[in-house]
Amino acid sequence: MKTPYLRVLSLARPRYWLLLCLVFAPPTMGRGPDAVSMSAAEAEALGTRIWHNETGGRMDRLLWWNRGEEFASLGIGHFIWYPRHYDGPFRETFPALVEHLRASGVALPSWLDKSPPPPCPWSTREEFLAAAGDVRRLDLQELLEGTLGQQSRFLVQRLEQAVPLLLAAVPAERRATIHQRLESLLATPAGRYALVDYVNFKGEGLAPRERYQGEGWGLLQVLDAMIGAPSAAVADFAAAADRVLTRRVANADPSRHEERWLPGWRRRLATYTATHE
Repeated sequence: MKTPYLRVLSLARPRYWLLLCLVFAPPTMGRGPDAVSMSAAEAEALGTRIWHNETGGRMDRLLWWNRGEEFASLGIGHFIWYPRHYDGPFRETFPALVEHLRASGVALPSWLDKSPPPPCPWSTREEFLAAAGDVRRLDLQELLEGTLGQQSRFLVQRLEQAVPLLLAAVPAERRATIHQRLESLLATPAGRYALVDYVNFKGEGLAPRERYQGEGWGLLQVLDAMIGAPSAAVADFAAAADRVLTRRVANADPSRHEERWLPGWRRRLATYTATHE
């Protein structure tokens, strides 16, 4: 049974390190890969680690827009939010976070409290940067600073929702293998962190549009690329992710210059095995 998450109102540095330690607290887990339950402390700790991966754990980067991208990246997971009239290839996740916050009883700014949530009000990075004093930016900053715990739970929920979809998408002859790899990863704190982080970082791997030259780079592709060493599942997962992301860069349109991101991606993958299980 899932434990209710805790709302985090502040993550001062001592508390930040405490939460990193809590990731190794005994989890509340169900059986099998379709039960991704965990304690509130572990969910918060995972969220904090992912926030650190995305922004260095900085409050001022809860609202962000990367150079060369057509969308804003918000919250501890840098959830994608598309402007009006932009239909990108990556899964848009900020509207789902807004719905999650509403369902959790969070009071939303009136302009954001729509169903479905509105598109990003800024069309370009330049507009976004120029709107530093815009009331909507101030509203978003306050909302995201006050819902760190709910955002952590949303990250875990995304994996929970992804697992049955992944298993349903796998050919019957591969399903038992993918099932076993998920079980091996879900059995350890480091494995749960790797799964939650990667599905937020690079998606489920199910969307046909998230492909270069017909090959994806999401969680499903990484699970499929694992060699299959249950005793070293996290290291196996990290190495498979490196191969998959290296392939993505090789397959990308050269004009995107995705090779510039690969060193940072590899540093992120290294965090999966940085702490011994």
